[in-house]
Amino acid sequence: MRSVCWAALGLFSALLASAQMTKRCSAPREPPHTRLEEKFSRRQSFSSGEKVQFSCAEDFSPSRGSGSVQCLGGRWTKLTLKCEKRSCGSTRDLQNGQLFYEGNSYVGEKVYATCNEGYTLKGLNYMICKKSGWTGEFPTCEERATTCSPPAVAQSVKAGGNVSVYQAGDNVTFTCSQGFQLDGAPQVTCGPGGRWQPGLPRCLPSAERPDQSSHKETGTCGKPLPIKNSNANLADKYITMTTFASGNRVQYTCDVGYAPTGGSRYRTCRNGKWTPLFLKCEPKECGSAGEVLNGLFTYTGLEFGDTATAVCNVGYILVGQATRNCLSNGWDGRVPVCEAVVCAEPREVTNAQRKNFQEPPYTYRSVINYQCPAGSLVGQREIWCTEDGTWSAPPPTCKVMTCPSPNVASAFWTGAQNNLYQHRDTISIECNRGYTLIGPSTVTCGHDGRWSSVLPKCRRAWRQSNRRY
Repeated sequence: MRSVCWAALGLFSALLASAQMTKRCSAPREPPHTRLEEKFSRRQSFSSGEKVQFSCAEDFSPSRGSGSVQCLGGRWTKLTLKCEKRSCGSTRDLQNGQLFYEGNSYVGEKVYATCNEGYTLKGLNYMICKKSGWTGEFPTCEERATTCSPPAVAQSVKAGGNVSVYQAGDNVTFTCSQGFQLDGAPQVTCGPGGRWQPGLPRCLPSAERPDQSSHKETGTCGKPLPIKNSNANLADKYITMTTFASGNRVQYTCDVGYAPTGGSRYRTCRNGKWTPLFLKCEPKECGSAGEVLNGLFTYTGLEFGDTATAVCNVGYILVGQATRNCLSNGWDGRVPVCEAVVCAEPREVTNAQRKNFQEPPYTYRSVINYQCPAGSLVGQREIWCTEDGTWSAPPPTCKVMTCPSPNVASAFWTGAQNNLYQHRDTISIECNRGYTLIGPSTVTCGHDGRWSSVLPKCRRAWRQSNRRY
């Protein structure tokens, strides 16, 4: 008899273990800053022993722990993955300058650049941390090199090197040709701002020396010809004039979009020839075109003629003109706006309910969760507004599941005798006379159309024979 009891107990334990192993898990919940890998996200039920994988949400990165969880006995093991807001970290050092970080280098924050004394910043003075890393051209600090253009003095011979560019401190000495006398300092030095110090001398005929009492015109000049690649033109008041007396001066102005950066803007008629033009005209700089909220500008440059084009972050659309042009008076137009993408109201379903009702508008990343008051959810439990203004999936529906009559041999059950049972219907099962129940005596119809546990079995009862000792 004892061996029979042990056998029955072992069988019952095995059945309980089997029932435990067959318990399934519903779809796991997503903790904050995490997301279930896509290949698992559409499933609503998982077998015992099955594993799924979590990863960190957008703009977050894993700091510690594992993203794997397992279904055991109808429950998921604890998720140990920890996700922290994504950081771009420190960028490389700025040579001849310093970088100042806006915060902890999180996505959306900036790093600003400043140059040491004696150096000039090339490009924008900041970069932005995006999910792909630091974006924008890395700034550079260039040394402010002082150079001077070759000095030109008509009717002179210069000593000090025949080069195209002179560095600060270089000297040039002038002597006049035969028949001319020097008016001014014989030696000049390349000084700050690209200017010769003192001013360039002149070689004048002896009769035109300023300290001579007489003045004799030796020739007249026609209208000066345009100077190629100078970015300068004759001032308007001289345009209609065709003849100039010796000693007359004309004035030049920089073209539209260019500004004077050094050199004299005058030319003088000397003995029927115009003195050289030393005016330097450089493109005007417009600086930053502004800051685009939820976006940024990409530049072809910062000078006259360059453009700045606005680009919105993912999930945002541009409102306004995307491109601004660097003109003579600065950037044209206005800074555009990047507005969040909006999804239309999702179509309603009759038998699924929203868990977290949200008033429209539904902007990018807005989430709606659904649940079923009865039955099983078919589709995605959670949908969200995507970057292109559509929902990630259609709303789910609820399917009412039914359980078939329990098929237990040599048994009967109390309650309604139906062919199909609704969710949460419970019945009690009893064995026929002469049979013993192994397993649970009551079972409940689950939302998935399965009985809540393994159906019991009825085994023929053991009869102890009379024995004589």
